[in-house]
This record gives sequence, structure tokens and C-alpha cells, in this order.
Amino acid sequence: MIALIQRVKQASVSVDNQIIGQIDQGLLVLLGIEQGDNEQKAIRLQEKVLGYRIFSDDDGKMNLNVQQINGKLLVVSQFTLAADTQKGMRPSFTKGASPAMANELYQFFVKQCQQHIETQTGQFAADMQVALINDGPVTFWLQV
Repeated sequence: MIALIQRVKQASVSVDNQIIGQIDQGLLVLLGIEQGDNEQKAIRLQEKVLGYRIFSDDDGKMNLNVQQINGKLLVVSQFTLAADTQKGMRPSFTKGASPAMANELYQFFVKQCQQHIETQTGQFAADMQVALINDGPVTFWLQV
């Protein structure tokens, strides 16, 4: 399970020109789900996302997590994170979870996050447009 997290000043996701999720300061989480992922991995990744210290403290050091700054999450499914790009000039998606399993784990991950922090979402398997103001920029790849 993969989370590409971006520290943002604001972010939104739209489907059919309608904003369906938006946040101010917090994290945009692009979530990729691979074969073999499960609820235990989703819980571990949720703990890492919420606990990852990438916000500045009073001394300008990355010492605070998203909860400590009263930030929010915007979680967007991103199956392309599971792509195998090692060969050729076209990605392979054979490592990705089936759509049914990916949706189940995506929804589970979101519910785990919502128990701890305000969490907005995209729409699973939709053609989405994501807009953001990356703060820094600060972007990290987390994988469990």
C-alpha cells in the first residue's frame, strides 16, 4: 500500500466540474493499493500518514504532524502509483489490486482516518481533477 503525501496550503478534487472534496492546510494523500494489501497494512499506513512529522514547529523544523497543526486530509485513490515502470515505455498495472479489493481497502483507509481527523475524499475510479497548492513543496512516498 502506497501513500504519496503532499503538504498543502489547500487542495481540492473535482468530478464533472463539481468540487467533491476540499481542504485548507493539511495533506493531500494519493493512495495506491497493490495486490497483497490488507486492512492491517491500511491501518499501519494510516498511522504513518497521521504521525509523519512534516509540518514546521516554531523553530522552522519539521517536527509536527498533521494532527498537531489541526490540519485536514484529502484522500484520493491513485491506481497508477502501483504501476511497474521498470520495462519499456508503457506502465504495467499487474501489481495493482483488483478494483473491488482496491475500493474496499480505500474505503477502509478513509474510515480509519476519519476516526482521527477531518478527512475529505475523491471518488473511487472516477476521472478526477486534483488542484493543490503544495506547501514547500513537500512531498513524501510512504509504503507499507
